[in-house]
Amino acid sequence: MKKTKDDVFKLAKEGKLYAGNLIDGHGAAKEKLETFTPIDNTLIGHVDSSSAEDVDAAVKAARASFESGEWSALAPAQRKAVLLAWTRLIEEHAEEIAALDCIDAGKPITECLNTDLPATLDTFSWYAEAADKCFGRISPTGPDALGLIVKEAIGVVGTVLPWNFPAQMYAWKVAPALAAGNSVIVKPAELTSLSAYRLTELAYEAGVPKGALILVNGLGEIAGKALGLHPDVDVVSFTGSTEVGRYFLNYSAQSNLKEIVLECGGKSPQVIFEDADLDGAIDHILAAAYWNMSENCSCGSRIIVHSSLKDQLIEKLKAGLANWKVGLPTDPETRIGPMVERAHFEKVKAFIDESVKQGAKLVHGGGIREDLGSGWYIEPTIFDQVTPEMRLFQEEVFGPIAAITTFETEEEAIALANNSEYGLASSIYTLNLRRAQRVSARIKAGTVSVNGFSEGDITAPFGGYKTSGFGGKDKGFEAFDQYTRTKVVWYMN
Repeated sequence: MKKTKDDVFKLAKEGKLYAGNLIDGHGAAKEKLETFTPIDNTLIGHVDSSSAEDVDAAVKAARASFESGEWSALAPAQRKAVLLAWTRLIEEHAEEIAALDCIDAGKPITECLNTDLPATLDTFSWYAEAADKCFGRISPTGPDALGLIVKEAIGVVGTVLPWNFPAQMYAWKVAPALAAGNSVIVKPAELTSLSAYRLTELAYEAGVPKGALILVNGLGEIAGKALGLHPDVDVVSFTGSTEVGRYFLNYSAQSNLKEIVLECGGKSPQVIFEDADLDGAIDHILAAAYWNMSENCSCGSRIIVHSSLKDQLIEKLKAGLANWKVGLPTDPETRIGPMVERAHFEKVKAFIDESVKQGAKLVHGGGIREDLGSGWYIEPTIFDQVTPEMRLFQEEVFGPIAAITTFETEEEAIALANNSEYGLASSIYTLNLRRAQRVSARIKAGTVSVNGFSEGDITAPFGGYKTSGFGGKDKGFEAFDQYTRTKVVWYMN
């Protein structure tokens, strides 16, 4: 039954929301986790807490489905039809799914409705249409042989999702993996499992076999670890912190050397040259720094600006932030909601206190809105005079704090941009096309946007350099590569 956002908010107030395991032929987990909303830290429901045995049952069901061919052996056009039917169902239930992410992650409802869910739908529909358009090729042999270069589904795919974009990241992982013919096991973040449960239910309604798409909920250190260590999982695609990404590399080494795809942390620079159009750029600069409460791996929190523009930039940032309302995520006017949980709130708040002690100059924000709900609401904050030695310059905050650093020359700007262990995304602002080409070629990041903030659309692959990850890409046709194997079939006359 289709629910409105008000229906979801009512169920949350009653503590009746639930995300159970969906494992073909296997019941719910014995243990349950209480789940709370970061809006006001009240109980909104329960989530299954999977054991290693639950994960093993999930892998066995996924393997059986894959080997049976009930999904993997379908013609790509048949898989496409089912995925398109699923997309239509998601569109019908978009308000419900958006509300689940709002209440579960503390994301502003307007962002969920107008940004996250449209992107989720685009992802599902694009990969549905791509399912019958990705294929192998013939090797250019002589007349004595015929070489077929074949793309095959890899088998059982484990996807481990982050908490910052629950529905959208589900789509980025699941849509291409299913379109390629795999059996997929989804392990959402324990903080944000509700939309994954509903999306999976809708998949079954559309005709995806229950063995081809499985949901296991629970703690990362139990369920995620069991998935990473399981010898019959062929690939794990993970989005999250660099620290946890290293765990999955170790799990692979300790088990079957399964392929690991990592999209990890970031500390993205925004480089603003002296010829930048500040009036045209300011909304992009703000979005890069503060969108989704800055709980975004491509967040452009390092603002590296030519010294001649610094004062003007700060005034424009302050003026722009006047329109970024801090408030309850259920309010359509809210732009900044709470941090996702208390532990994360404390981490972000510590960056404010430490940056002041290290000599950075607080020029805007920094306050805690204890009058709102849980009290985990942090005002958008700007620090000036941030140097490369400071933690605020080097470490991912994942909270609404921007760090301003100045430069004098192009070489200095490039050096500052690359002075990070991360390399996920970056932005350049300049009206000089030759400079844009030079600088974008030298910045070590998987995505470089020029005169705007963007991760590209669904056609553009997304992934990072350095400790931001490797092993594959989300989005684009490139995403199929991490969920397929290449086989050569060589016919000899």
